Amino acid sequence: MDEGIGKRQGSLFEVEGRPSLREVTPLGLQHVVAAFVGVITPAILVAGVTGLDATDTAMLIQMSLIVTALSTLIQLFPIGGIGSGLPVIMGISFAYIPSLLAIGGKFDLPTIFGAQIIGGLAAFVVGIFIKQLRKFFPPLVTGTVIFTIGLSLYDVAIKYMAGGAGSDSFGSTRNWFVAIVTLIVVIFLTHFTKGITNLAAILIGMIVGYIMSYFMGMVSFDPVREAGWFQIVPPLYFGVKFEISAIISLVVMYIVNSVQAIGDFSSTTMGGLNREPTDNELSGGIKASGLSSSLGALIGGLPIATFSQNVGIVTVNKVVNKMVFVFAAGVFLIAGFIPKFSAVLTTIPQAVIGGGTLSVFAVITMTGIRMISSEDLNPRNTAVVGLAVALGVGITSVPDALSGFPDWVDTVFGSSSVVIATITAIVLNLILPKEEESEESEEIEEVSELY
Repeated sequence: MDEGIGKRQGSLFEVEGRPSLREVTPLGLQHVVAAFVGVITPAILVAGVTGLDATDTAMLIQMSLIVTALSTLIQLFPIGGIGSGLPVIMGISFAYIPSLLAIGGKFDLPTIFGAQIIGGLAAFVVGIFIKQLRKFFPPLVTGTVIFTIGLSLYDVAIKYMAGGAGSDSFGSTRNWFVAIVTLIVVIFLTHFTKGITNLAAILIGMIVGYIMSYFMGMVSFDPVREAGWFQIVPPLYFGVKFEISAIISLVVMYIVNSVQAIGDFSSTTMGGLNREPTDNELSGGIKASGLSSSLGALIGGLPIATFSQNVGIVTVNKVVNKMVFVFAAGVFLIAGFIPKFSAVLTTIPQAVIGGGTLSVFAVITMTGIRMISSEDLNPRNTAVVGLAVALGVGITSVPDALSGFPDWVDTVFGSSSVVIATITAIVLNLILPKEEESEESEEIEEVSELY
């Protein structure tokens, strides 16, 4: 009997094993908890900037949950070279938020989806030629892009902590009190606890903030009462528009994030399977991510990417069985078809969202710094990083800095710091000569060795 249990448990550490539902459930829920906030928050942020009402916001959240489930399943079970077959959770990505908010603020939600369709196809092409394109995105360039993404999200978090731009109570002490308490809970659970409370720190922090907000009269359940129990959002419900400047912005982001996905796939195989990912796995994984985004746009789902926090779980517990991830996808899928569930999420006060996500944005920034630091910080490399960030953040920080240019230039380069930082980092990394250790520095090292 003990031997049988051992074999059944051992299948958890095999990709194609068949563990029992009792074994799969807690491990699958662990992935759901870790990914949940990341899945729903981008939809809430985009809904806010595009002016969606409570009903449409709930629908956007619904589709985020459904697309997360479907894209994860596509990744798990490859068809025709599309999909990696690796144990990963796909979901709505924070990395696209700066560009999505810029496009949504200047245009509308249909324009986001139009650009997303083309961007997803661009990612599909990247998947086909990933071996040839990787050389353009060394850790220095990718780290600079991720660092800039983190920086560009800070004002979003602060506006939400203050109550949300345009809110009648913007900047009130009540909003800041709720936001700070939420943040404190997240920080405490992240750094002083282990296990499920550590993994679910952001979710628990937001629950605490939500309960506080309810007793402070900041929560209205009217959207929940009006929502139904089951609903299927029809394709193209939000519509699709194609705007060339918006397309260029998202294409750049899709290319960058496609290359960044290599890190998540590699971490998954090295941490859970003790090997490097194959070329077919990388290519299929990136193609699946791009295709999922393009198809997701047709039904109202925002851009998709691998979820690094779930990759982290795999590297820790070594559980790679597909059924665990199928279970997690099933939970997201069921939740996505229940409007009342999505409506509850729309009642979360913006101050709570800000307090919960600030730490996420901080982690994104520090991830970029770690990648940059993995390279030698010589004058050449610091110039690449410094100039790219300076131009990206600097131009977008100055209103009307590009007012003398055509509108499309301002949309592509003036609305999101990430696009211009990405292009600048790639170009500088290609044209600036590689530094060789000078004779002077060698002499200094020889002298220092004498002492």
